[in-house]
Amino acid sequence: MIDTHAHIDDPQYQDNLDEFIAQQKAEGVSAILVPGVDAASIEPVLNICDRFPGYLFPAIGLHPENVREDWQTQLATLQQQLSAHKYFAIGEIGLDYHFDTTFKAEQQVALRTQLQWAQERDLPVLIHSRDATEDCLNILKEYPKLRGVMHCFSGSNETARQIVNMGFHLGIGGVITFKNCKLRDNLAGIPLERILLETDAPYMAPVPFRGQRNESRWMKYVANVLAEVYHTSIEQIDQITTANARKLFAFPEQKT
Repeated sequence: MIDTHAHIDDPQYQDNLDEFIAQQKAEGVSAILVPGVDAASIEPVLNICDRFPGYLFPAIGLHPENVREDWQTQLATLQQQLSAHKYFAIGEIGLDYHFDTTFKAEQQVALRTQLQWAQERDLPVLIHSRDATEDCLNILKEYPKLRGVMHCFSGSNETARQIVNMGFHLGIGGVITFKNCKLRDNLAGIPLERILLETDAPYMAPVPFRGQRNESRWMKYVANVLAEVYHTSIEQIDQITTANARKLFAFPEQKT
């Protein structure tokens, strides 16, 4: 299994990081993509990925909730870093109108700027969208050559179909294990080749660990639900979603 979205640079993991990574490997996690969320996250993301080369892979971006008064300075720093290091995606980027719309216009400009970077560098994007579906999809449509993933997808079947028809993937995490979650039904007609596993660790832990610090190895609970949804085996879910992730993010094949 590949975790396509985990904030392993979070302080919650640092005290026993070596043990944590060993546990993920031992339980079948073959790679983890570590997103950036702002300029301050650049160094910790790179440092942790350098500690576990070929296993942790860095991404870079300005999360919409971090678009504030200094957003232009942050973007300038991120753009500089893009040329200095190898990244496997632009993200976590997007739009978030849930708590505050003070910087709504600036969020949209920041998103377009980072989508342009991705297009110029032929990198996939990790898209965060909360209470902003229409605006987010309309902006993505301005960049038809882009590829990427709608992170932590929990939307309607209509939205899911729009996303995959744009050539994007759906990132499926712990939400699908929650009681009364409609996502299981909303994946109807969505090809498994457009599905990626993710955690959003340390957040969004699946049942039966809901409320705890999330771990990549717990994706097996997500995969188990997906196996039910797609009427297939958990091994097939693992195989197909892993292939999807390696193709999208161009992760190097692990040496045996």
